[in-house]
Amino acid sequence: MPITNPAILEHRFLAEMLDSSYYPTAVVQQGVEILQDLSAQIEATQPRNLDALYALTNAATERFNELVDAFYDAGSEIDTVARDCIAVDVLFIAQTYGFADADIEELTATRDW
Repeated sequence: MPITNPAILEHRFLAEMLDSSYYPTAVVQQGVEILQDLSAQIEATQPRNLDALYALTNAATERFNELVDAFYDAGSEIDTVARDCIAVDVLFIAQTYGFADADIEELTATRDW
């Protein structure tokens, strides 16, 4: 299902990471795809409460966990800047879809980074 929310379509996910030569573009692009997939899943399933939203965001976080080795292999890592960038974008997604009370820590609670 394609994303229809205009704010999501216009948002440049992981911009700070994409703008830095420290992060491998191809791996960051995989992260962008995770966030786009999360947005599409929210639109498709329309979670009714925070617990349902957190299930989706934590599944997306698990996918970011799988990228840790790819970052290391490219001489990079999911450092403090990257962690903040990812978490802020997940929060942006939650708020854009009407979850103003979403907790930034709960959104990425399953992170290994």
